[in-house]
Amino acid sequence: QYVDLEGNASMDEEWNINGSFAAIEGITSPDGRVYGKMCHAERKGDGVSINIYGNQDMKLFESGVDYFR
Repeated sequence: QYVDLEGNASMDEEWNINGSFAAIEGITSPDGRVYGKMCHAERKGDGVSINIYGNQDMKLFESGVDYFR
């Protein structure tokens, strides 16, 4: 969930940047194998249109690819 500095679920756009219902950011299936993510919170703020070069932390996606190989 999107939460404020005190850890409370928040509908405030400062914390819940896409206005998602019940401040939900992501969900998982009951067995934990499927993950749904709402928004790219890392793209909020200054410089969002600037390309970022170098190695990025892609472990979530790499593990998904490895699983389905």
